[in-house]
Amino acid sequence: AFADVDVSAVAADVAELYEPAAEEAGMTLETKIAPGVTLRGNRELIGQALVNLIENALKYYEPAEGKVGRIAVAVRADGGRVLLEVGDNGPGIAPEDRARAVERFVRLEKSRTEPGSGLGLSLVAAVAKLHRGEFRIEDNGPGVRAVIDLPAAGA
Repeated sequence: AFADVDVSAVAADVAELYEPAAEEAGMTLETKIAPGVTLRGNRELIGQALVNLIENALKYYEPAEGKVGRIAVAVRADGGRVLLEVGDNGPGIAPEDRARAVERFVRLEKSRTEPGSGLGLSLVAAVAKLHRGEFRIEDNGPGVRAVIDLPAAGA
């Protein structure tokens, strides 16, 4: 069921929920959420997509001497688009592996020792597609920035 959704509020709620887990992992979780960004969609699915992205950032972070792990959650409107972003400063995903990473049941080599089914990013991509948008993985120098790009309410 689609309705008008305040994705700013959804992202703020998810970030607040995961802040203690980030702290426990020795990471910081920062937000840059523009207020009142809305779209027509399913609140629960959008929330689950953000949860998957934050959990991946937590799961695949590799601590290094003198380096603090960072997760950044951002929401912004850009013209008729809504951009939901989760970035980190972890090991990233090689450009040649990014398309494969969003396929169902695909687990990249460095994730094979971690628990999981390989569905997290494919679910994010499916949520974006359901909402007439797209999901992309970008370089965050270092790390990865996952972007869910959706039409704004009324677009």
